[in-house]
Amino acid sequence: MRVGVGLPGIVPGAEGDVVLEWARRADSGPFSSLGTIDRLAYGNQEAFAMLAAAAAVTSRVRLVTMAVIAPLRPAALLAKEAATVDRLSGGRLVLGLATGARQEDYMVAGVDGRGRGPRFSEQLVAIRSAWEEGTVGPRPAREGGPPILVGGSSGPAFARMARLADGYVHGGGPPRAFANAAARALAAWSEAERPGRPDLWGQAYFTLGDGGTVERGAMYLRDYYAFTGPFAEKIAAGNLTTSQAIVDLYRGYEDAGCDELVLLPTVASLDQVDRLAQVLA
Repeated sequence: MRVGVGLPGIVPGAEGDVVLEWARRADSGPFSSLGTIDRLAYGNQEAFAMLAAAAAVTSRVRLVTMAVIAPLRPAALLAKEAATVDRLSGGRLVLGLATGARQEDYMVAGVDGRGRGPRFSEQLVAIRSAWEEGTVGPRPAREGGPPILVGGSSGPAFARMARLADGYVHGGGPPRAFANAAARALAAWSEAERPGRPDLWGQAYFTLGDGGTVERGAMYLRDYYAFTGPFAEKIAAGNLTTSQAIVDLYRGYEDAGCDELVLLPTVASLDQVDRLAQVLA
């Protein structure tokens, strides 16, 4: 199983020099990818802009969105943004897409959140067509464009992934939650009569350091997931805060068939990427 690391710009207040140096260290370390998550009505940095910046200072790691909220953007714009990052990075983009769960993002965007699932399916077809036909430029670095991952936990989401994407991106949780989602993804893939198997990606949050640092990470997660109500505290409690917790999660996800696990920081400090590299080493 490959292991990637999230960029610190997902945490409000991250400075540009920290994001760039973090990307450099990840590229020279044990990581296989650099990841972002997506929100509009929040203080995180924009996903594609962050990956474009990372592309300029890296040469090895893949760049992945875990996942961009597709219905907030027109399909042509999504196709152009993704193709641009793919070309700037020499073909290293992995495009993770989902519908998103927060109504606030749709309200701020002025986009109706109703019917977003069917619209998302239409977008996936339109994005592929834009790349293949060259209706928007630039063309991606690779023929056919970057691989697409689709997220979601509903039956229609798994069917959408199996029909229109190259793999599945899970939203996080303990290994047993990933194992259940992976089984549904594989079943949907088989039902769609697709050859081979989907690429299976997982994600989790981490904070390594003293008690104050760990609490900063927990505060970020409580704020980021405040829309879930009391469940936000459960998410914060699942933050990986020790080397052993990371190792145990790694083994659990590997046993569950995960192809790539991206560990997302909850504190935007350079020591976090160094500490995580030491754990993986």
